[in-house]
Amino acid sequence: MSALRPYIGITDFMNFAQVEAMEAVFAGSKQEGSGRQLHVGVMMSYKTLNDIETKWSKAFPHREQVVEIFRSLDSYNCLHYADYDHSDDFYQHLALAMCFGGNRLSAVQLDMIWPTPRQIFRAAQVAAMQPEIILQVGKNAIEVCDNDPRKVVERLGCYEGIIHRVLLDKSMGKGLGMDAKGLLPYARAIRDAFPELGIGAAGGLGPDTMDLVQPLIEEFPDLSIDAQGRLRPSGNALDPIDWGMASTYLMNALKMLK
Repeated sequence: MSALRPYIGITDFMNFAQVEAMEAVFAGSKQEGSGRQLHVGVMMSYKTLNDIETKWSKAFPHREQVVEIFRSLDSYNCLHYADYDHSDDFYQHLALAMCFGGNRLSAVQLDMIWPTPRQIFRAAQVAAMQPEIILQVGKNAIEVCDNDPRKVVERLGCYEGIIHRVLLDKSMGKGLGMDAKGLLPYARAIRDAFPELGIGAAGGLGPDTMDLVQPLIEEFPDLSIDAQGRLRPSGNALDPIDWGMASTYLMNALKMLK
């Protein structure tokens, strides 16, 4: 079992007032003795980092706003950096993204398809920061490995000592329902090979869908989770989060993850 503190995540915060509201819900619903932390997720992409117009420009906070969102010392402040077409010198952009996270940045989640390990290491060096690194292992990354847990583990071996957590996420922010039983072989293989790595899962989690993750929780009680697309009535990540739905999700998640 990993020694890292597991989290319950919400991704797509846009301002600090939203963080304060969710921290109040989390503190009010968290059971005594729970080691879980609130994951405050903020999205950034290569294009929004570099002020290139994209459909996500209004859905993601401006790069200058990120440090303001990450003001809290009580939460796990995670910058989700998306660059699925990353180049060989992406470390320069990743380092800049880290810097925009500020000195209260807890982690960076790499929403990429098997980025070069050396580039991740160089980014942290250039930024002179040491946040935790979460590697998203999404649908495309798994397909590159022929949907074989053994090949995923073999690929993860290249990141040993560089990443701290793995997020299994076939939905990748689109709100698609999680197939927890289908993810179990990957979680088992990762835990057996790298017991120190934190394991997380995402995919279609929301106020009424926490049952989706139950098979994983039963076997991995220290599993971290994250929610995004299903925190809107539309299910569309381009729309703002409904914070009433987010509150209910947090309360239901804390009940399940005792």
